[in-house]
Amino acid sequence: MKPIDELIDMAAARKGGREAMLALIEKPKSKAALKKIPDDRWLSDMSRRVFQAGFNWSVVDKKWDGFEDAFDGFSPARWAHMSDDDLDTLLKDARIVRHATKIQSVRDNAKFVLDLSKEHGSAGAFFADHPKTAYVDLLTVMKKNGARLGGATAQYFLRGMGVDSVIFTDHVVKALIREKIVDKAPSSQRDLAKCQDAFNIWLGQSKVTLNQISRVLAFTVDG
Repeated sequence: MKPIDELIDMAAARKGGREAMLALIEKPKSKAALKKIPDDRWLSDMSRRVFQAGFNWSVVDKKWDGFEDAFDGFSPARWAHMSDDDLDTLLKDARIVRHATKIQSVRDNAKFVLDLSKEHGSAGAFFADHPKTAYVDLLTVMKKNGARLGGATAQYFLRGMGVDSVIFTDHVVKALIREKIVDKAPSSQRDLAKCQDAFNIWLGQSKVTLNQISRVLAFTVDG
């Protein structure tokens, strides 16, 4: 596989130079900033990404103030105890997208956030302290312990919250295949481990973030 500086040069050639290309890449939040994010905001964005999955994102975005009202600000302690009556009320609430299993995922993810907070002091502390050299393990934790937080849903959630992350878009996958890291979209633990090994090599070659690795890979692909 090519060294990261060569990939950056490839991406820069397609995006008007290195400075212009790097300006397109989101900067992850600092550990301190992540730790300051309250638990309800982690649950809120988890829920937002779950409702967006397989749906028109703009519809969810336009309704999000209504979601915040309907869920009273997404307090994990409140929604970990979602009752059948709560579910029935929410299924009749026109302010939200009325999808029963996605509504129920708020309860399960509230429990997930509470568990993180109990073990690590806050959900923010957990996400802040998880090492980028074990990023794919973080995806596994979210898939196993959260509700509907597998695949791209977890990846977009992490990026949206400011966690340094890779999103396995079609372009990123094409670049990983071109670099002979995997031969298809990574889904197995074996292929994800291969990707993590590659990320760690690139992280060691230069002062780059996972965000930069992700976007640089995508920028090297046509389309």
